[in-house]
Amino acid sequence: MTTFSTPKQSDGRKAGRRSPLASVALIAIGLLFTGGAYAAFSTSTASAETNAASQQTVGEGQKLFAANCATCHGLEAAGTNAGPSLIGVGAASVDFQVGTGRMPMQLNGPQAEKKAVQFTDEQIVSLAAYVASLAPGPALPDPSLLDAEGDAAKGAELFRINCAMCHNVAGAGGALTQGKYAPALAGVTEKHIYEAMVTGPQNMPVFNDMNISPESKRDIITYLKYLDNNPSPGGFALGALGPVSEGLFLWIFGLGSIVALTVWITAKSN
Repeated sequence: MTTFSTPKQSDGRKAGRRSPLASVALIAIGLLFTGGAYAAFSTSTASAETNAASQQTVGEGQKLFAANCATCHGLEAAGTNAGPSLIGVGAASVDFQVGTGRMPMQLNGPQAEKKAVQFTDEQIVSLAAYVASLAPGPALPDPSLLDAEGDAAKGAELFRINCAMCHNVAGAGGALTQGKYAPALAGVTEKHIYEAMVTGPQNMPVFNDMNISPESKRDIITYLKYLDNNPSPGGFALGALGPVSEGLFLWIFGLGSIVALTVWITAKSN
C-alpha cells in the first residue's frame, strides 16, 4: 500500500519565506522615490523663490527708474530727445554708468562726468536688473575674470594695440575732439574696466568677445592693476603723459636752468 507523506510545517514556512534581497530592493526603491520627490519639491521651491526675488528686484528697479531716469530715457526706457534708448544695453552698461556716478547726468555736456555715486549697491543692482529685463544685452562680468591674476605682459600688449591711442600707454587718459576726453584709468575698479570694454561708454568702442576674449580682457585688467600697484621705474612719472610732458620738462626746467646759470655766471663776472 502506497503512502503519501504530507509536507512538514517547517518546510511550508521555508517555501513562503521572502528573500532578504527582496527586502533590500524594496527599501532601496522606497529611498529612491522619496529622495527624488524631495529633490523635485526642493528644486521647484527654490526656483519659485528665485523667480519671486528676481521679480521683486526688477519691480524695485522699475520704480527707481521711473523716479530718477524716465525724464530723459522715457517711462519705457525707449529714449527721448534728452536721452538715448536703454533697450538692449544690458545690466553691465547700467552698472557702469550708475556705479561710477556718470548717471544720472549732472548737466549736459560733451560727455557724462564721473562724480559721486547717488545710489546704493542694492539700488544699482535693481536698476540693472530692470533694464536687463527689457531686452538681452551685456551681462555683469563673471567674478573669475576680475581677479587681476592674468598675464600682465600679454595685457600690456593688448592695451597698447587697442587702448593706448586714447588712454595713453600708462592709462593716464588723453584729450579727444570737441571737448571730449578719454579718462584716466588709475584706481578704476576691475568690474568697471570690464564693463567699459563690453559696453563702450561715451566715445569708447565696444570690444565684444569676438574682438577681445574674456581671458584677454582679464589680462588687460591685470596690466592696469599692475600699473596701480607699482611706481614708475624711472622715478618721477611726470603725470605719465609720455614724451610730451617729458619734452616740456626738459625745455622749461632743463634749458631754463642752463639759461639761469649762464646769466648768474655773467652777472658774477661783471
